[in-house]
Amino acid sequence: MPARGRLLALEGIDGSGKSTQAAAVAGALGAQLTHEPGATELGALLRQVLLTPDAPPIGLRAEALLMAADRAEHVDRVVRPALEAGTWVVSDRFSGSTLAYQGYGRGLGVPELATLVEWATAGLSADLSILVDVPVDLARRRIAQSAPDRLEGLGPAFAGRVRDGYLALAGADPDHWVIVEGAMDPAALTTHILTVVHERLGAPPDRA
Repeated sequence: MPARGRLLALEGIDGSGKSTQAAAVAGALGAQLTHEPGATELGALLRQVLLTPDAPPIGLRAEALLMAADRAEHVDRVVRPALEAGTWVVSDRFSGSTLAYQGYGRGLGVPELATLVEWATAGLSADLSILVDVPVDLARRRIAQSAPDRLEGLGPAFAGRVRDGYLALAGADPDHWVIVEGAMDPAALTTHILTVVHERLGAPPDRA
């Protein structure tokens, strides 16, 4: 039976560059790349409801529950089967996003959300969460060229609260989080992230 795979989560505010880094890191590691919300058939429908600007308004608790539903399906259908097969997985967002966005950003109770997240994932957590951190003004400039989704359109004050939340989460759990500078050259940042991953977790079996 193969050894369990490792789960890496790329986290950060919108415009941080985390999606670019998730793809680059997954490619370099030979890992399976996935994302939240929307990586499953159900998740794609939930993503439309959650992020489409002209979708019906959603209450804050409902938003958190829909995010949890997306993650539960993601874990059941994509993440856990891959890990059990020995595959490494890189996810563009995972549990930290709920705590940062719905907790710190929206003002919902972080301890209650942490319990919800643990239940939705059946206790599965990332082996390493990588926070791609950038100042809010830089992130806003990066996303200004595209039409904002529902959460991106909430403005810099919301993004600032989310960033503060991420930094608090990473500071409170340094064994499972690492903060990297998202303003640096993308290729150099990928190299730095890979170095950290190898230091913390080693390498996938076929690349050891």
